[in-house]
Amino acid sequence: ITCEPEVGKMSTLEEHLEGIVNIFHQHSAHVGDFDTLSKSELRKLITRDLANTIKVGNTQDQATIDRIFQDLDDNKDGEVNFREFLLLIASVLETTHKNLHRDPALPDGSEN
Repeated sequence: ITCEPEVGKMSTLEEHLEGIVNIFHQHSAHVGDFDTLSKSELRKLITRDLANTIKVGNTQDQATIDRIFQDLDDNKDGEVNFREFLLLIASVLETTHKNLHRDPALPDGSEN
């Protein structure tokens, strides 16, 4: 799939997609390669931009950040590239989607 920007107003989805790219680069530009996240950059991204979404363990805890980083760093180069970062975004979106379908009236929060 190739994406060619068109002149004109972006759709809401396109704006949100561009926002994801911008958030990635806001964090990736500080240490090393502009197109990868170091562990410290990933920690800042999670604690600042996903703190209300990622509730596995304590995101302030280094062991939790280490585990998330290790899970994302698919090619084991010590950095998280954009493609690897998208795995985190996909996981967060999947969980968010599931949570939106939960029925709060049911005791176990089961899906509708």
